[in-house]
Amino acid sequence: MPLTPPPIDDRRFAQLVQDTLNRAQSYTPEWTNFNQSDPGVTLVQLFAFLTENLLYRANLMPERNRIKFLQMLRVPLTSASAAQGLVAITNDRGPMQAQLVAEDFELRAGAVPFRTQMGVEVLPLEARVVFKRTLPAPSAALLDYYRLLYASYQTDFPTDVQLYETVALDGSVVESVDLNQDTPDRSLWIALLARAGDVDTSAADPLKAARDLIGGRTLSLGVVPALDDVGVQIEPGGPPQASTLLTFEVPSVAADGSLSRDADDRPAPAYRQLAPATDADVLAEPGVVQLQLPASADLAVWDGVDALEGGVGDLPPVLDDLALAARTVTWLRMRITGAAQARIRWAGLNATWVRQIEHTVAEPLADGDGTPGQVRTLAHAPILDGSVTVTARVGTAAPTTWTQIDDLAAAAPEVPVSDPRATTLALPAASAAPSYVFELDAEAGALTFGDGFNGWRLPAGAKVFANSDTCSGAAGNVQPGAINSAPLLGSGFSVTNPVQTWGGADSETADDGDKQVRRYLQHRDRLVSAEDFATIAYRAPGVQIGRIEMLPAFHPDFAPAEPGGAPGVVTLMAIPAFDPGQPDAPRADRLFLNTLCVYLDPRRLVTTELLLRGPDYVGIWISVGVDVAAGLSIAAVVDAAKTRLQAFLAPIGPAGGAPDDTPLFAPPGSVHPARGWPLRTAVSSRVLLAEVARVAGVTAVADVLLAQDGQAASDSVAMTGLQLPRLLGISVVAGDPVPIDAVRGVASATATTTTTQLLPVPIVPENC
Repeated sequence: MPLTPPPIDDRRFAQLVQDTLNRAQSYTPEWTNFNQSDPGVTLVQLFAFLTENLLYRANLMPERNRIKFLQMLRVPLTSASAAQGLVAITNDRGPMQAQLVAEDFELRAGAVPFRTQMGVEVLPLEARVVFKRTLPAPSAALLDYYRLLYASYQTDFPTDVQLYETVALDGSVVESVDLNQDTPDRSLWIALLARAGDVDTSAADPLKAARDLIGGRTLSLGVVPALDDVGVQIEPGGPPQASTLLTFEVPSVAADGSLSRDADDRPAPAYRQLAPATDADVLAEPGVVQLQLPASADLAVWDGVDALEGGVGDLPPVLDDLALAARTVTWLRMRITGAAQARIRWAGLNATWVRQIEHTVAEPLADGDGTPGQVRTLAHAPILDGSVTVTARVGTAAPTTWTQIDDLAAAAPEVPVSDPRATTLALPAASAAPSYVFELDAEAGALTFGDGFNGWRLPAGAKVFANSDTCSGAAGNVQPGAINSAPLLGSGFSVTNPVQTWGGADSETADDGDKQVRRYLQHRDRLVSAEDFATIAYRAPGVQIGRIEMLPAFHPDFAPAEPGGAPGVVTLMAIPAFDPGQPDAPRADRLFLNTLCVYLDPRRLVTTELLLRGPDYVGIWISVGVDVAAGLSIAAVVDAAKTRLQAFLAPIGPAGGAPDDTPLFAPPGSVHPARGWPLRTAVSSRVLLAEVARVAGVTAVADVLLAQDGQAASDSVAMTGLQLPRLLGISVVAGDPVPIDAVRGVASATATTTTTQLLPVPIVPENC
């Protein structure tokens, strides 16, 4: 049973008045008028009111002592975290010059401010990002057509060809491209185009001005990989190094513009490789790659390429729009050199990082008074950790700068103190520890200064000013295209964010923080036990976690996929709380897992290999037939049965992401609906039948039909490893169930692939 401490006194105003009047009759029997108008009753009511207030405050003493004890543990609430993202700046109608946008430049998404985290040189260029999409095996009639088309070359049409079509990498056309699977040349092509107004049609070289302007300059290329169906792995020695599998190339054209050929008289274009400068693995996370373009004389495209040879082999694809082709200064080729997954969602020019922060400069604080442990509170909270600096000035003396420290106990004293244990009295050596420091409670915005023994006190009469950064938390996670304003950017420029921003999270609530303080006493911010992984992961800033499963000694890539077979490995399956694109089965994308990885990496044991993965959803189809009790609405009962099955099979249960004492890895056959469908638990038609039978109004269940996506109906669907069921379709009717084929419809055919190295040849469009 719970140990509930009794209140000190639970009497209220009316009870106090009545008890006092009853006792007054024993001491003053001559007092007989107890009406409300009697002055004595008024005095009793007054003292009862004061006593009730005292009792209320006395009853708060245990709670105050508990909170004070938790404060002494020095575990503050988690502060808000700032969102971050990528933006692309375009010089649409501005002057024909390279415009430098400096670091810390303000951009806005409505009322939400963002600031650039690195400078970018905005080049007056346009870009068209395209790729060669492989077509399925052509028919014999289509190959005969191309033999006739290329018959003018008076050579046999090669048999080792791969037809492709040129597709723009645009969200409205295609969501992403896998350079290894979807393209014959494993490349993404970016056409660098001069603006229409910068083309001098009267000159011998209409693009000379554009080439001279961008030659030798730095091109900032933003790359966003596809962010779904991925995992993150942290090796015992630390996180892996950034991938170097991408190469960036521009055409290497001879002085006369001619195109070299191979022994078979096929086009053999040459390319100059550029040295990329980036600190991000753009195959795993969004990043900006800075490329130093060659001199203007080396920025060109080949002349005299035959119309039927354009786009053949390693030549850049042909742009269907002749006006765009005439403005092509050069091509930038991004090529994958290994077999790693290279799914690209977006690529663009003039990209830079942004972070959702707002500066507060020279905020005046209360003057110093010279007392130990002075506390000053900033006007805007929460504060970003590490962003606060304090300046104090006494009279006409030079100002002193105070910086943040994790613990004032590590600060040096105001006056060096000799060690009394020393055998000889000597002057103390200068301490390397800082002394002009303060502690920061980022969530509350409170600054605590030293007491003289540990850190300097604020001098009496000192004028104090603070610089700090704040953020809007989860409000900074804006949708693509929301960042569209730059008040200080010149006219003719535009800015946009091609993908949504990520990482913004609100401050921890007081109730959640109270629970986390008690859990902190158990794990001490170290990932040791199974409970530690779940408890610490839920506190990761910048993500909202719906469910965490910790699988010890388990590696999802090893067989058999059962826990206990991989010592030293811990797999953490994380499911976000929300996914607008797939709300019924939230997916853990790369940004979500990377944010969680950054938070967990410094807290794991050095010998632990930690793998972060999302769930592997297995699509299932269900058809149920029920008998409804007489007098009840069939539609209401059928809808209740559907809702119950959807909640029963949901990956995230009604308990949400709150950690509890239940095992995170349930044994086979057990279902914990409060946390969602457990791992390694097969979906059985018998279990579903029993669940439907519990619906009010269902008198009998005729039958339950169950089938995995793409397979025939069966009695159960097995779940192994990190697999969880996803309900693709459900039918509940009165009477016999609907056949499964009628519920799911016709399955789509699978595409075939080939591993033979073929010659890419563009198709001729039927309509121009």
